[in-house]
This record gives sequence, structure tokens and C-alpha cells, in this order.
Amino acid sequence: MDADLLQRLQSVSFPTIGHFLEDGFLDSGIRSLLENVHVVGRAVTVRVGGADAFATNQGLALVGPGDVLVIETGGDVRHAPVGAVTACAAQTAGAAGIVVDGVVTDIVELRDAGLPVFARGTSVLTAKRVADAGSAVNVPVVCGGVTVNPGDVVMADDNGVLVLTPAEAAAIVDKALASDLAEPEILARIRSGESIASVLPQG
Repeated sequence: MDADLLQRLQSVSFPTIGHFLEDGFLDSGIRSLLENVHVVGRAVTVRVGGADAFATNQGLALVGPGDVLVIETGGDVRHAPVGAVTACAAQTAGAAGIVVDGVVTDIVELRDAGLPVFARGTSVLTAKRVADAGSAVNVPVVCGGVTVNPGDVVMADDNGVLVLTPAEAAAIVDKALASDLAEPEILARIRSGESIASVLPQG
């Protein structure tokens, strides 16, 4: 990812982007399992078929500094493809975070490690060391209802997850930053008692 774009995206409040775009926002059921996180990274994708643990391991082998591992589970919310060992491998490789359209395990260890992990919840049932023909690595996946391609920009915080192409992110970042810069003045005007109708757009 372009270093300048990365730096600017790191400065954006991600919900601000929601003022300008409708697409790219993952289902709100995929939430951060840690607090006070702000992640920007490049997507490395995994499609897990049949609770195949090998697929996630193959994806981990491709993760580099600043990457975000994005895992599609095919709707499986029983088997956890991510746990303490998986997160340790990702963190050691320099990953910025992990996003799972499903569940994870070892939640205490994940929180202690501090690697941002986003998922639908937790489970004690893990993935299995069984290969599945439906699994694939670094291919387009569907995560939280959004198609994620390898190399897409993943932006995630305590509010949720957004995925854009690098071109889409570059096209919106300056507009979002300008909106963020204007917000303190708006808040100050509201707190000062100024009429809401004069501060906030009314149509």
C-alpha cells in the first residue's frame, strides 16, 4: 500500500467515511474483540471450507508486516479457525489484525496478545486438520457480505470493519479528513447553545 495513503487513512475516523459511501462496510455482527483498536492494512484472504485448519495456516504463510488476514468461513459459526497459535503466527509475521466472518477461540489469550481480532463471537469448537476442496488462499472471498480481494484496504476499529480497493480509499480519504477537521467546531457550536437548525443540515 502507498505509504502516504496509509498514513492518511491512519488519521481518519472510519465512521466519517460512512457519510460518503454505502458499500464496503462489513455486517455489523463482525466486531472487535479488543477495545481501542484502529487498524489499516492490506488484505490477505482465506476461504475456509469444511472447517479446514490447513487453509488458515496457508494464509498465515503469506502474511507480512501490516497485512490483515481476512477469513471467509462459508457461514460456519461453530468452528473457530483462529485461536492463540494462529494469532501468535500472524502477530509474529507483523500482521495488523485478523478479520473472521465466523467465530474464534482462546479469547483470553487473544486479548492478552493484543492483536486486533474481529469476529462474530467465540467458540470452544476448533477447525480440524482436514483439507477441504472448497478452501482457497489469496482469492476473492465474501466476508460480512462484502467481497474482499487480495490487496484491498481493510480499515477496522471498535465500530466495525470497512474494506475498499486502494483506488476507492484514495478517492475518499481527503474528503473524510476534511470532515474530521470540521467536526470539533461543529461540536463547540452545539455545546455553546447555538440553534441545532443553524448548525446541522436540515435538508
